[in-house]
Amino acid sequence: MTNVSRKKVSAAVASATFLLLAGAGIVAAPASYAGVPGGTSAVDRNSDFNGDGYDDVLIGAPEGTVDGKVGAGYVTVQYGAPNGIATNNTVPKGHTAVISQSTPGVPGTSETYDSFGRAIATGDVNGDGYDDALIGAPGEDEGSLENAGRVTVLYGSKAGLGAEANTSFTSTKPAAGARFGQSVTAARFTGATDADEMAVLDDNGAQIFAYHTDILHLMGTLNTTTAPGGHRIQPAYLTTGDYDNNGFADLVVSGYSPDDDYQQGWSALYAGGDTELTYRQDLNGGLGTASGDINNDGYDDLVVGQLSSADDKAEGDDGGKIAVYLGSSEGVGGEEGPGIPAQWWSQNSPGVPGTSEHGDGWGNDLSVGDVNGDGYADVAIGAPGEDIGTVQDAGAVWLLRGSSNGVTATGAQSFDQNTANIPGTAEADDAWGSQVRLADTDADGRSELVASAPGENSGDGYVWLLPAGPNGLLAEGSSLYSAADLGGAAKGAGFGAAIDE
Repeated sequence: MTNVSRKKVSAAVASATFLLLAGAGIVAAPASYAGVPGGTSAVDRNSDFNGDGYDDVLIGAPEGTVDGKVGAGYVTVQYGAPNGIATNNTVPKGHTAVISQSTPGVPGTSETYDSFGRAIATGDVNGDGYDDALIGAPGEDEGSLENAGRVTVLYGSKAGLGAEANTSFTSTKPAAGARFGQSVTAARFTGATDADEMAVLDDNGAQIFAYHTDILHLMGTLNTTTAPGGHRIQPAYLTTGDYDNNGFADLVVSGYSPDDDYQQGWSALYAGGDTELTYRQDLNGGLGTASGDINNDGYDDLVVGQLSSADDKAEGDDGGKIAVYLGSSEGVGGEEGPGIPAQWWSQNSPGVPGTSEHGDGWGNDLSVGDVNGDGYADVAIGAPGEDIGTVQDAGAVWLLRGSSNGVTATGAQSFDQNTANIPGTAEADDAWGSQVRLADTDADGRSELVASAPGENSGDGYVWLLPAGPNGLLAEGSSLYSAADLGGAAKGAGFGAAIDE
């Protein structure tokens, strides 16, 4: 089944549908040029804004106060370096930055409850070789349309984010309450351009955008609420991966389904190709999503989180689980598609630390990256609802290792704030592990863990950095930091509510 997801749009149509909020200017990207560091591939997760070869880290504080506007929101940027990312702003200028709609050169104005930074992603959308930052503000009003939503693109350059002219855009048909920009991602889905295309989520599904001859075009719409497969999906998350290794990224739109009273996660998979994104199949799971090559066979693999069912509860296994869909020449498998059936894991799986308990939220957020440099991507799993002893919803994080057979429990690890050498103390409602990201910020071939607790310190939010070693993640040498450490207004900011994958 092919969704009408990819159609060329003339410059005249583009000028009619993509007007800047201030007036009549067409949203245009800076001129593209070749030969700079980086490059564009089907799926590029470097998040390298300045092209120096080190992963950079983008974190959202969507509840942050800016210019006295509560909930206006901002993002922080930590640039990778030979010694990794800085966790305070006392290092030389340029290693960290705080960016909001009040930052010079950023379109728009900081307003109450815009939630700038609620969703963040990276990708080279103008094809110049530097990764750009996509920042969703689903609470942005468009004229009288409350919570219509808007996305801002901050272009990367040798100097990092913000040196180039930046742009913002909203839906071609903005609507009150649509919350356009509640999730964003970018990858090269088709051959329509030489740059990454952008997928932006609203309450109905994803809209696909691309720059062509420096003008932003709508390339198509993927409406998951009309059930292109067997399940209506109220969309909430996006992820990408080249699961069939055809050189084009595939797109996964995930969320809850009203068909089962929003009790389970479902994902709609759209396969990338030379001319269009094509609906492929529905997959069970999708509350948290991430992609990477877990078994080192050249195909990206998809990992999705899932709430546990009534049957799982009856069997004492209702704290959440994850499904690992291995890529192949036919794409990922599943109940309704070709390829390899999913591998299911929970805290009750042999070799996995802990015990599955109702409300753990194991798999609420996921990240995939190679922690020990062995060539197999590992899986970080957040469980923000995990109780630590008698402390409710303190949260915890797991790491399951990659292998030639997929995910393995051999060498599995788990951490919480009461783990020796982890800074802090497990407290009720911290929700540690709400967001996790594996990133190689020092370019040593090993991905460190960035994990957040946006509920920490009465909603200020904190982020932890766990270093990586030859045998996995290390508690020793870990650190924590707040938005204030990077120069942001910390009170009630929800720092760490979003971390770019």
